Amino acid sequence: MPGLTVATGLMQHPFDAQNGVRTSGLVAGRHLGSGHRHDRHATAYYGVAPSVFEGLLARWYRTSPVAPIEETTFVDVGAGMGRALLLAAELPFRRVVGVELNPRLVRIARRNATAWRRQGRACTPIRIFGADAAEFRFPAQPCVVFLFNPFGAVVMRRFLTNLRRRFATRQDGPDILYLNNEQDGVIEASRGWQRVFAGRVRRSQADAVADKKILLGQPEAEYAAAGYEDCSIWRWTPSRR
Repeated sequence: MPGLTVATGLMQHPFDAQNGVRTSGLVAGRHLGSGHRHDRHATAYYGVAPSVFEGLLARWYRTSPVAPIEETTFVDVGAGMGRALLLAAELPFRRVVGVELNPRLVRIARRNATAWRRQGRACTPIRIFGADAAEFRFPAQPCVVFLFNPFGAVVMRRFLTNLRRRFATRQDGPDILYLNNEQDGVIEASRGWQRVFAGRVRRSQADAVADKKILLGQPEAEYAAAGYEDCSIWRWTPSRR
């Protein structure tokens, strides 16, 4: 898979070197084929900067979620190799779930989760599904759904329809943490969602240096590095249906 070998631009992120896992690499959407009808809507794989993940979670805590973290399931949609899952598993969520369409990335994410458990880093169960987000059966209990811009508008609409069907009659529906929120307008136009945060979440200096070096080293220089990510947080609000 282009982007996962040194010859095609792979450069290890310090997160992997420090933690003995494999979450590095940048794979353009055109190389993420799995044979599924939604392949053409995939954006790219790239692991979230740990500092941005932590900053977005901190923002979420301040929005007064509908349930305490101990009763909430964390669901990473477009989980890739699982970097966000590993970070989430260090927190006291009820459980941590990954949803990823590409089978190769699923296998790598599962190996990373096993390594995390063996190191004693996971304080909550991790489970990774090879599935389509537009068809995945989300947990009935309160959950927070993490998106690192995994797909375009077509799949975003189908994904939101899936969530709406699952939580249509529930008051404790999901929150969406959306990083690199290119399809924010699709959520805004969808019934039942209220934006509770929109803004930039900054990278730490260490993450900014690492990501800049990695992205500048791409053979085709398709993606640019910035010191922040544009993010939003959305809450399911039945009264807005």
